[in-house]
Amino acid sequence: MDKKWKLKEQPDNTQVVEFAKRLGIHEKLSILLLQRGIDTIEKATSFFNPDLNDLHDPFLMKDMDKAVVRIERAIANGEKILVYGDYDVDGTTAVAIVYSHLQKYIPQERLGYYVPERYTEGYGISEKGVNYASEEGFSLVIALDCGIKAVERMQYAKSKGVDFIICDHHTPGDELPEAVAVIDSKRSDCSYPDKNLSGCGVGFKLMQALNISQNRPKEELYAYLDILAVSIASDIVPMTGENRILAFHGLKKLNQDPSVGLRSIIRVADLEKKRTTEHSSITISDIVFKIGPRINAAGRMSSGKEAVRLLVGTCDADVYSVSEDINQSNKDRMELDRKTTEEAKMMIHNDPEYSRKNTTVLYNPEWMKGIVGIVASRLTEEYYRPTIVLTQSQGLVSGSARSVEGFDLYGAIDACSDLLKNFGGHMYAAGLTLEEKNVEEFMRRFEAIVSKTITPEQKEPQVEIDCALDLRDITPEFYAKLKCFEPFGPGNPTPTFKTENVYDRGGSRRIGKDLSHLRLEVIDTKSNNTMLGVAFGKGEMFDRLKQHPFHLCYNIDENFWAGKTSLQLMIKDIKVG
Repeated sequence: MDKKWKLKEQPDNTQVVEFAKRLGIHEKLSILLLQRGIDTIEKATSFFNPDLNDLHDPFLMKDMDKAVVRIERAIANGEKILVYGDYDVDGTTAVAIVYSHLQKYIPQERLGYYVPERYTEGYGISEKGVNYASEEGFSLVIALDCGIKAVERMQYAKSKGVDFIICDHHTPGDELPEAVAVIDSKRSDCSYPDKNLSGCGVGFKLMQALNISQNRPKEELYAYLDILAVSIASDIVPMTGENRILAFHGLKKLNQDPSVGLRSIIRVADLEKKRTTEHSSITISDIVFKIGPRINAAGRMSSGKEAVRLLVGTCDADVYSVSEDINQSNKDRMELDRKTTEEAKMMIHNDPEYSRKNTTVLYNPEWMKGIVGIVASRLTEEYYRPTIVLTQSQGLVSGSARSVEGFDLYGAIDACSDLLKNFGGHMYAAGLTLEEKNVEEFMRRFEAIVSKTITPEQKEPQVEIDCALDLRDITPEFYAKLKCFEPFGPGNPTPTFKTENVYDRGGSRRIGKDLSHLRLEVIDTKSNNTMLGVAFGKGEMFDRLKQHPFHLCYNIDENFWAGKTSLQLMIKDIKVG
């Protein structure tokens, strides 16, 4: 599918030149800063030097004081505390951090953790989980990355004599659950400055508040920053504010001194060499594509408890077999994901009405619930429509939804809420549950709502370009400063540049087993500079690029080969002529 190139709004040139001069940086880097709202020396200094001392006071979060008082009472009275979390990366990392930190306050026999089973209990706080807490004598449960809509379940917990502290980051419903404390910066009555924490981040803030109240050194919490960075990257939360500070320092720890469990995952993911080699390091991208999926695979294919067991492990012998099992689960997940995606594409191919639709909504009761979110993401990427993939689970139809740039998926699902048993999420991703008898009507109405509200621009995939760049500007000094913009993610994306009217210098060739990729050697005739680049999936363009000038949009990366380091273009798109 052809992509539209969209050049971001360019700052005033006078401001660009002045800011670059004051900072002593290239003018193109000045443009990147100004586009990110960094328009003063103070902001730039803070951006380039993320400081843990700039984290907000956790007690600014609504109900944080109530939560800390209840935890301290439980500690003083010898109560049993259960740490409860969702089965995905964000939930299991949250459980691992809170459980590990509470061990400093509570003997192990009075502390436990619980992760619901995806296929028998589903997302969120389950009746089985409440019953487990009651039967095992846990009088206080700390729920992480879930619970903000558990209104009925909190009433049930109260009838069982079990108190809950809810730590969530999802959008609340009209009614908040009646828990001891409901900590969620997205509450309308919460004035916390940062609304974009991951679920694990909210759990971290709770432990930060407890640490402050107990007068313990803040460095104790920094031991978990690598685990927190995995949550931030995997949950695709904005890489701004506190998330960027925490991810920056978490990546440092992940590379220098990872926890035992993460070190084991790094080994099975073949990232150890990258962590220990000079001029190389594990990045946010490595977490998103290699570390996170392996941790997620435990909850998708077996049990999220295995992921927690790995992350709280303190010696290699404890975690080695767990990491091997998780790695195998990830391989099984990848094969099932591939097979299900192909089946989904066949359903689309066989639908004569599909070309006239603005949505993709597919239902197959045989598909595995644990991978429908991945399949929805793949279909959204390929067909570029708001997408929902549904399957059957526990007698109901359950699924995951993914959106396209700029379209409010959550709002469209909310407009169909009378047909749903449950739903939750945010603008770009959501989960939902409904009765099978309502599936057909839901498909019809969701299509109607999206068709009425989606704009022509939202139906066209775009590549956002930060600014134009001459190849002569791409120097080691330029790239060194560009790396200071890391870590990248939503809100602070990897800078994308364009260079127009380049030519093949003669050394370009098709690469890959099926020759579907390109290794380009291009020359910018304006500056007579040459660069190498890689363009995945563009092999069929080779002949045209030999004959015509073309335009590139790309990221800049380093290539390590035969002991040498060089800069290269990671090409996102090519336009000929």
